[in-house]
Amino acid sequence: MGDREESVYQAKLAEQAERYDEMVESMKKVAGMEVELTVEERNLLSVAYKNVIGARRASWRIISSIEQKEESKGGEDKLKMIREYRQTVENELKSICNDILDVLEKYLIPASTSGESKVFYYKMKGDYHRYLAEFATGNDRKEAAENSLVAYKAASDIAMMELPPTHPIRLGLALNFSVFYYEILNSPDRACRLAKAAFDDAIAELDTLSEESYKDSTLIMQLLRDNLTLWTSDMQGDGEEQTKEALQDVEDENP
Repeated sequence: MGDREESVYQAKLAEQAERYDEMVESMKKVAGMEVELTVEERNLLSVAYKNVIGARRASWRIISSIEQKEESKGGEDKLKMIREYRQTVENELKSICNDILDVLEKYLIPASTSGESKVFYYKMKGDYHRYLAEFATGNDRKEAAENSLVAYKAASDIAMMELPPTHPIRLGLALNFSVFYYEILNSPDRACRLAKAAFDDAIAELDTLSEESYKDSTLIMQLLRDNLTLWTSDMQGDGEEQTKEALQDVEDENP
């Protein structure tokens, strides 16, 4: 077994054992070989980082919610502890995001040749800058939001040219880009327009949907529709439900 195959197998073992930090390290080794990743390798890398960042994003939301409740009570001693703890989680989030953004910039984007892989990586770049924007403030938030917007736009330009409207990666991009407009730029109208256009374009070409991507594509279309329903009711002044995004970058149906 060569170095590449060994690292991929280690990543699969780590995934089965739910040891995602080690899964990240194994896939970083593969990315650092400066080769174009296969679809399987690309998805392993995506799943690894998504789990590592997902756990911290969930922690941050919980701690922030506790902080808000404590602020309304005015408990200064507890607030100091909560804020320090939140800062610890934010430092971890920052470190993980900067890590994958560095890997994307140095290795993955330069090595990608197909339209599909370019869209996948630019979308990923947009996602991780968006995660930075979720907790950043002031100029840091502004910079993260701008970087996210540029990456999502680059992904969209390529997707419009090279991927059909029913392609799961194009749909996943539209889903996450619309969440970015809604949550980061506070622009529900643009979020709704983007999500609706992606949904309508896919519906119009449903007959072109390939059998292998049918499940992924229809799931994301459902999420787009769910968000549209939620955002529309939110704009009319009710509903505080959680917005849905692609929880895993599409095509990660690993055996």
